[in-house]
Amino acid sequence: MYRFASDYQEGCHPRILKALTQTNLEQTVGYGCDPYCDTARDLIRAAAKAPDADVHFLMGGTQANATVVSALLRPHQGVLCAETGHIAVHESGAIEATGHKVITLPSADGKLTAKQVEDFINDHYADANHEHTVQPGMVYISHPTENGTLYTRRELYDLSRICRAYHVPLYMDGARLAYALTAGGNDLTLEEIAAKVDVLCIGGTKCGALFGEAVMILKKGLKSDFRYLLKQRGGMLAKGRLLGLQFLTLFTDGLYTEIAEKANRQADKIRDALKKSEFPLLYQGNSNQIFTVVTDDILAVWNESFAFDVWGKTDKYHTVIRICTSWATDDEAVKELIDAIKNAGA
Repeated sequence: MYRFASDYQEGCHPRILKALTQTNLEQTVGYGCDPYCDTARDLIRAAAKAPDADVHFLMGGTQANATVVSALLRPHQGVLCAETGHIAVHESGAIEATGHKVITLPSADGKLTAKQVEDFINDHYADANHEHTVQPGMVYISHPTENGTLYTRRELYDLSRICRAYHVPLYMDGARLAYALTAGGNDLTLEEIAAKVDVLCIGGTKCGALFGEAVMILKKGLKSDFRYLLKQRGGMLAKGRLLGLQFLTLFTDGLYTEIAEKANRQADKIRDALKKSEFPLLYQGNSNQIFTVVTDDILAVWNESFAFDVWGKTDKYHTVIRICTSWATDDEAVKELIDAIKNAGA
């Protein structure tokens, strides 16, 4: 069975496992105050050219999103995101459980536009009864999006400009950020992202780590007391060095982007095969996620050898699947899938 359902089905990159094993019996202070976490923070700040950023390590993406949102919003505020945004569709109401509403806006490709955000904020305050509705208090985006699409430099800059004009924090969920930074057609660097968002989550779980996400708080006014919330919401890992050591490894010698480049190259091969066999691609993205439509008969055959993430039905006889590569996807798996695609399209 070849698994293309997600990019976190393997354990971790061998260099991380080696680092964890070699330091296993070392004794350090806890809660992220150890030398490994400190070094990892410095490496992340240097990579983003954001020397004044606060960097916090958390176990997982949902925990990171819920903690960040609860830290940025006042009780009467909600978070704007695309209707397909991860916090709206794939986190079991984690944000709502913090007491905040996820305010969704329509999106055909998973992205929000600056005009959408500006229009919604203006419409909110233009309503004479706005104090009876949830106030838009922050904007959530992800790069790549839930649909595998990428924000362009212009799109991010425009969003940032609107958010800063209206004093609304902009938060980017980068659970798959490594794959976005190395995707064909991407024109954003980590430095540019850090300069335009107020909080950034740098994903580890989906990008080669055993587990863990790094939250960068870039705006000075948002930094205060975050560790209190981190502790309150169960995000302050006692053995924090396990997180720091993984990010230290990922951000040493370019490993973070190196392994993502491989995943994107593997995805490109599969994407090309789908195009040649005339399988429709739902979204124009070049990272490690591919969304295509197949007949249920073809899917039944493929399911004998491959595992995919089922995204939904387009009609009674067709299903949307997500094909996802990872840093560990090998050539044999890609070849077998490409052969299956060719045979189905013949």
